[in-house]
Amino acid sequence: MRLVAWNIRAGGGVRADSIAAQLQRWRIDVAALGEFRGTPPSLRIAEALVDGGLSHQSHTINPRAPAENRLLLASRWPIERLTLSGAPSRSGKWIAARVFSPQPFIAIAVHVPNRVTGTKWPFHTATLRVARAWANGPALLCGDTNTGRIGIDEDVGASGFNAREDKWMCALDNAGWSDAFRHPHGDRREWTWHSPNAGTGYRIDQAFVNTAMIERLTAVKHAWGTDGRAARRDAISDHAALIVDFDWDV
Repeated sequence: MRLVAWNIRAGGGVRADSIAAQLQRWRIDVAALGEFRGTPPSLRIAEALVDGGLSHQSHTINPRAPAENRLLLASRWPIERLTLSGAPSRSGKWIAARVFSPQPFIAIAVHVPNRVTGTKWPFHTATLRVARAWANGPALLCGDTNTGRIGIDEDVGASGFNAREDKWMCALDNAGWSDAFRHPHGDRREWTWHSPNAGTGYRIDQAFVNTAMIERLTAVKHAWGTDGRAARRDAISDHAALIVDFDWDV
C-alpha cells in the first residue's frame, strides 16, 4: 500500500494538471493533500484521482470560502470519516478516516498552522492528546506540520525550529508514534521545503506511524514532483511529497 502526503501549494493553480499527472505516475493508493481548495484547479486534481482509482474521497473544503487552504483525503478503498475526541478545533486543518484496505487502518491528515496564526500550540496540544489516548489500532498521522527537530530537520546554521516544536516531535515518539522517515533513515538530513528568500532547507512534512502499524512500514522517501525535470527549481509545488510504502502481508 502506498500513501502520498503532499502540500500542493495554494490549491494547485495553473500547476493542477501537472500535479494530477505526477500523482498518477506515483501509482498511489491513498493521497493526503494539503492546501487543497474548493476551486476548479483543486477539483480537477480530485477528479483525476477518481480516474486513477482513488474514488473514495473526503475533504474539509469551506463552501463559504472555497479559496481557503484545506485538506483532501482520497483512497482506493472505502473510507469512513471519523470524529475523534480531543482533536484540534480547527477542523479544516485535520481530517481523520478509517480506510477499509485489505488491512484496515486510520489515516489522519493534518496541516499544522504556523506560529503567526496563534493557533499552532493548541493544535500541537490537541494532536498529542489524541496520540497519547490512542486505542483504535493501526494508524498514521501525516502532512505539513510546520514543525521539526532542532539541528536535524533544518539546514546547518538555521534556526527555524524552537524548543517547543522540538519537544512536540519527541513527545509524539514517546507516545508510540514513530517518525516514518527517521525509522529507516536515522539522522539523514533531507528537506521538504525551502525558505523563499534564503533558500534554507527544512523538513516540515512528516508521517507518524503508531506501534500497531510500524512493523508494516517498508519504505519512505521524499520526491519533488516535476514536469519531467530533476531540479527542485522545476518542482510543481514548493513542498516535496512524502511517499510511504507498507506491506500488508506482514
